[in-house]
Amino acid sequence: MNNKRLGLILVLACILIGLVIFSFDRQLNQQTEANCDCEEMQSGGMCSKEERLPWQTYFGIILISGMAALGIYLIFFEKSQKAIISTLEKQKQVQTSEEKFNILLKGLNENERKIIKAVKEQDGITQQTLRLRTDMHKSKLSIVLDGLEKKGLIARKEKGKTKQVFLKMVL
Repeated sequence: MNNKRLGLILVLACILIGLVIFSFDRQLNQQTEANCDCEEMQSGGMCSKEERLPWQTYFGIILISGMAALGIYLIFFEKSQKAIISTLEKQKQVQTSEEKFNILLKGLNENERKIIKAVKEQDGITQQTLRLRTDMHKSKLSIVLDGLEKKGLIARKEKGKTKQVFLKMVL
């Protein structure tokens, strides 16, 4: 049973129990007034045998209030719970992908790391832009890109006179 349905059931049960408690209390007060002598009622304005609200009524009110609070909490908690779970799952995915990326970087040399980081920041980066970002010579960049392509980490596609570099794996 989901939280929202359970909360609604609790709130409805509280309303019904509250009605029962207050109707019993009212009948109890009516019976007490009926059993009192008229002289007592006239002199003090209140029957000496009558207690306004017996302890059972107070206990019932406290119990109903607690159940109603729990019911309302359950009704509204489901939405916030789903939002929290969704946020936690997204954070876990980000952390997992960052961990995979960091593990991948540990297996690469310094030049390869520079290139992979730059390509991750801008997937589809041109070799010319990549050369400027990594501060590598054209020939050195081409050699390192060939190595990364052989390792299956990147893919290059022709774009005019230059090539675009893409990450093959989703990180």
